[in-house]
Amino acid sequence: MFRTVPVFGADQRAVAEVLRGAMNGKTNNHGTITLATGFASTTTLYDERISPDSKIILIPFSDAAEADSAPYGAFSNNSGQTATSTATTDVVEFDTTEQSNGVYLSNTTRINVRNAGIYNLQYSLQLKNSNNDFEYADVWFRKNGVDVADSASRFGLPARKSTGDPSHLIGAMNILLDLAANDYVEIAGSVSNTSVALEYLAANVSIPRPAIPAVIFTVSYIATMAYSNVYVSAQAKGSATISHYANSTADKTYAYVIVG
Repeated sequence: MFRTVPVFGADQRAVAEVLRGAMNGKTNNHGTITLATGFASTTTLYDERISPDSKIILIPFSDAAEADSAPYGAFSNNSGQTATSTATTDVVEFDTTEQSNGVYLSNTTRINVRNAGIYNLQYSLQLKNSNNDFEYADVWFRKNGVDVADSASRFGLPARKSTGDPSHLIGAMNILLDLAANDYVEIAGSVSNTSVALEYLAANVSIPRPAIPAVIFTVSYIATMAYSNVYVSAQAKGSATISHYANSTADKTYAYVIVG
C-alpha cells in the first residue's frame, strides 16, 4: 500500500508527497482476483473501494490468464457405424475426445457447450458404399434433439468398384449456430441403402499413413481474444460480479484497477 492522507488532513509536506506519488501512478486503487473454478462462469470481487458507479478495468495477470482461449472441441469415432434401416434417422456416434475446452461429449452422440455464444460446427464423414448401385446419404444438424432447419446435405456415392472394394466419399459441411449454455448438438442422417456406412480405416504402416476416423467433428466458439469475455456484469458498494467463460483452470488471475 502506498502512503495516503488521513481523513482529517495532514501537513503540507505529507499532502505534497501523496500527490506527487499519485501523479507518478502510485495509487492504491488496484489489486488482483483469481477466477473461480469448477466450471464457474462468475467470480465475485470484494473490495471496499468499489461503488455502484466505479469503473473496473481487468487485465490478465498470470500465465493461465494470458494463455486462456475461447471454447472449442474436437471429437472423432475410431470405429465404423452402419444405419439401422433406410426408413429411420440415425445419429452419428463418437468415442474419442481429441481436444476440449468448454465443449464436451455428454454421451456417445451429444456435444454440449458450457458457454452461450455463436459456434462454428464442422463435420467430416468417411462414407463408403458397398452396393453395386449409386446410393446416397442425407446428413443434417440437430440442436437439443430438434432438427436444424435447412441444415441438410446429400452426399452421392458411386457404385462399388468390386465385391469387397467399396466406393468412398468424404462428406463435409459446416454451419454457424447460436447456442445457449448447456445446449447440445448432434449429427443426424439417413441413407438410401444400408450399404452406405461410416468406415474407420486403421493406420497403414506400409504406405505409411495415419488412421482414418469414421467421423471428425469440431466445434469452435466465434469470438475475439478470450479476455474480452472477462467483464464486470454487476456491482454494488464493496463488491462486483466478474462474468467469464466457464472456468476449470487454476491460477487464472487478473489484475484490476478501480476508477471512481
